[in-house]
Amino acid sequence: MLKAGVIEPLRVKTQAISSGTESATMILRIDDVIAASAEKRPPMPPRGPGAGGMEEEY
Repeated sequence: MLKAGVIEPLRVKTQAISSGTESATMILRIDDVIAASAEKRPPMPPRGPGAGGMEEEY
């Protein structure tokens, strides 16, 4: 690589891996918070005829 004139410092690669790891960890934490809040919500009541919107005809 040095003969070809391509020089990539180790610090750049290390920072890229570190940033990617931090981003993935943050996304997983946000996903855990959303999943936990969805479990705490009471289930939605079933919708019957006239519950808003157009009624389906069978």
